[in-house]
Amino acid sequence: MSAPLLSVENVSAFYGSIQALKGVSIEVADKEIVTLIGANGAGKSTLMMTIFGQPRAREGRIVYEGRDITQLPTHEIARLRIAQSPEGRRIFPRMTVRENLQMGAEIDGGQHFEADLAKVCELFPILAKRIDQRGGTLSGGEQQMLAIGRALMSRPRLLLLDEPSLGLAPLVVRQIFEVIAELNRQGMTVFLVEQNAFHALKLAHRGYVMVSGSVTMSGTGRELLARPEVRAAYLEGGR
Repeated sequence: MSAPLLSVENVSAFYGSIQALKGVSIEVADKEIVTLIGANGAGKSTLMMTIFGQPRAREGRIVYEGRDITQLPTHEIARLRIAQSPEGRRIFPRMTVRENLQMGAEIDGGQHFEADLAKVCELFPILAKRIDQRGGTLSGGEQQMLAIGRALMSRPRLLLLDEPSLGLAPLVVRQIFEVIAELNRQGMTVFLVEQNAFHALKLAHRGYVMVSGSVTMSGTGRELLARPEVRAAYLEGGR
């Protein structure tokens, strides 16, 4: 078996004196969709931010493409073709859709801007219609599409998605997950943090369950969907 694209090895992280991650280990292989599920406050978003160096891992290491990136500054990690769409979208509300996408393209120097803009607008046609609108005037679903589009503008090999379905209507959630599946079919590796365990595990090749800062279970998406304890805890009473 070849080495994973991303490997988190026994990582612990803290906020001050509070330990948020407790010896977490996960692997993401090239061209895989891997999801991390868990309750609110379990440490999922902390893990994603730790991969990007904020907060810094206090113990363990993070390896990407065979390179230890644990101590790299965040801006250097971004240049390694890792992109993140953060929880809460964090778009630039006063900037237009085009300007938000230009910000994402800066990591790549903006040299492929028009071609990449066309690709993002093909994935999310509504953004083409809103291209000169300020980000803050978009609906929640449109802002999420913009956040993902901005991440894609840096031409990532690994896309980190933090709670892309949070607070969105079911129809929009379905659209977002269809785009994630399409990106993966095109060869992109995706690490997905989600509270919507049902959609995430249906989509993912493999998954991990996090409880109170520790990984407690792992398996294929189908295996985790079938486990009674996962169904009871995360799938609305076993739907």
